[in-house]
Amino acid sequence: MIAAGDWRFEAYDELASTSDLCIERAEAGEPAGLVVLAERQTRGRGSRGRSWAGHPGNLACSMLLRPAPAAGPVAAWPFLAGLALHETLVEFADAAPLSLKWPNDVLLGGRKLGGILVERGGEWLVIGYGANLAAAPALDDRQAASLSELGPPPRPQDVAHRLAAATRRWCTMLDQDGFAPIRTAWLAHAHPVGTALAVRTPDVQTEGTFAGLDADGALMLRNGLRTLRFETGEILLLDGR
Repeated sequence: MIAAGDWRFEAYDELASTSDLCIERAEAGEPAGLVVLAERQTRGRGSRGRSWAGHPGNLACSMLLRPAPAAGPVAAWPFLAGLALHETLVEFADAAPLSLKWPNDVLLGGRKLGGILVERGGEWLVIGYGANLAAAPALDDRQAASLSELGPPPRPQDVAHRLAAATRRWCTMLDQDGFAPIRTAWLAHAHPVGTALAVRTPDVQTEGTFAGLDADGALMLRNGLRTLRFETGEILLLDGR
């Protein structure tokens, strides 16, 4: 999908959104492999319509892919991107344990360190990556963490180059072996089976314990005698992990 060395990096002092620029280029026919970085975003966005707070020295980048129609299920991409971001940030985390929260948040000590937004058009896919390298923003509904707590933060450009390489490796695995090994790898780095969770949807919040992922990546929640399946929803860790 993306060969080694085929990434093309563009860096900007300020953009409204790195993903918006990637999508604009994708609609204009830009080939796969574009990586857009911004020192500052004025309208960065996250999942469920949230804004993504930017800070100088933090990572804000987006990558343009053009997956083949048979390149794995759509549900695979958040997990693939989460693994790539986790793998990359571990390199800079000074042995501090990082974990994944369904489907693709990266946590440090239970606090959000990085997040991902995957957007898809007819023939393109854009992965927006954000990570707190230099500073943790104040969030209304959860706590955030920063790599700067562990030592001098890495440069966003260095993180982006390693992240592109990691994304390519996981894309190659998806192309060659499908979603199953990605699912297995994600489970190895995520909240363990049995973790107390709540799944918040627009209508209700359901509590239970994590019971793994099904073959398509849906979250399985043990709730009393039932095991419930969720394809969407906001996950809250209830035991502090």
